[in-house]
Amino acid sequence: MSVVAAYAYVAGKRVREIRLDDPESLAPRDGEFVWIGLVDPREDELRILQERFDLHPLAVEDALHARQMPKVDIYGNQLFVVAKTAQMVEARIVFGETDIFVGPHFLISVRHGSARAHLELRAHLEAMPALLAHGGDYVLHAVLDFIVDGYLPVVDAIEDELAEMERRALDAFLSRAEITRLFTLRRELTKFLRLLGPMAQVAGYLEHHETPCIDPEVKPYFRDIRDHVARVDLLIAGLGEVLNSVFEVSSLLEQQRQGVITRQLAAWAAMLAVPTAVAGVYGMNFEHMPELKWAFGYPLVLGVIGVVCALLYRRFKKAGWL
Repeated sequence: MSVVAAYAYVAGKRVREIRLDDPESLAPRDGEFVWIGLVDPREDELRILQERFDLHPLAVEDALHARQMPKVDIYGNQLFVVAKTAQMVEARIVFGETDIFVGPHFLISVRHGSARAHLELRAHLEAMPALLAHGGDYVLHAVLDFIVDGYLPVVDAIEDELAEMERRALDAFLSRAEITRLFTLRRELTKFLRLLGPMAQVAGYLEHHETPCIDPEVKPYFRDIRDHVARVDLLIAGLGEVLNSVFEVSSLLEQQRQGVITRQLAAWAAMLAVPTAVAGVYGMNFEHMPELKWAFGYPLVLGVIGVVCALLYRRFKKAGWL
């Protein structure tokens, strides 16, 4: 059974449990508000809810396949809201989807790919019956706010990781695995940013447009969600700048390292050119070579080579090439 929690409330207080295998318990009774939470439901379970709550077939199909971008759809006197979740799982951003059906006396949330259950949120609202008594519109706000608040731990985790990478990039060169990780983070942050725009539009739509099941006094609460999304958007944009700076630092240090190696190779090549040139001259089979008959000619040539190489080494060392 994919039902995590399903209860009926009166004046914000839980009065009875609802079971999908007991269809008679599904329909709200006089003065009741029904809140059903599901995770990765089967098709037959959604069909039961579709029949009992008169859910629109298109909305049910969207909730079943979970391939939608954040949006708000209106079907008669009901709302269908799609929100995207994000969480860190094994150092990767895993995106999920939460589909929410809101009717005059019910709210059904369907989670896909998210391990953050709404049980804590439900307990928090049940502890404040006056808020829960508002019904579906306030619960909708609470669920969306819960989803958006889940973005911040993801941003904090990536920020800490990038700060550590930036420190290592200054101390040493990044490994191939670390560079691959940077590219992965950039791709995931880009995908994250593409989701934030539609999420802000969802909050803005619920705040400014006339929609069923949303009381005017609850509309300002959705502004708070939009502000939270904007904050996350700015934080991710800042992470993108940090990520680019890590790339630039790593690239500059690599160029510097290659330049140092090139200068070192050039200096050693210059020093080796001296004995190579002298040896090349004396390696020729000429009959009349300078100092061939002199006993000190060979040591003298070696000494000259050593002195010249020492002077070149000293010069290159002073110039910072060695």
